[in-house]
Amino acid sequence: MKTSFTFRGGPRQTPQAGQAIVEFMLVTVFLLVLFVSVLQMILLMHAYNTLADAAKEGIRYQIVHGTGNSNCSGPSKTGTSNVIVDYNPNSANVGGACNRPGCLVRVTVRHTYQPFFGLGWPKFPLYAAADGRIMN
Repeated sequence: MKTSFTFRGGPRQTPQAGQAIVEFMLVTVFLLVLFVSVLQMILLMHAYNTLADAAKEGIRYQIVHGTGNSNCSGPSKTGTSNVIVDYNPNSANVGGACNRPGCLVRVTVRHTYQPFFGLGWPKFPLYAAADGRIMN
């Protein structure tokens, strides 16, 4: 007489099911790191664009108010940001630094960028500069 037993606990898992779970987790971790990296690059580009806009605004101010400003020097520091106004960039102005119409002026903005997501990414400086000629 032959007896047969049935398994009532559900289907048995094969070794392929465990392999699929491991592969799924590896791919998921890779995609998560890729997504975070892309998001970090977007935030970095936004920070650089903000610095570039700040440099452009600074040069617009210097172009319009150049002759009214008697101070021809200048780094001014606020926190981790630096704004440097150079009235003689690369010795371009004849006779040295000047704030007269026609003189070249450069505004450089520096900021130490700290990544939003830690993940071991280092801090590093971002620079943006704009040049212009004083108009009045």
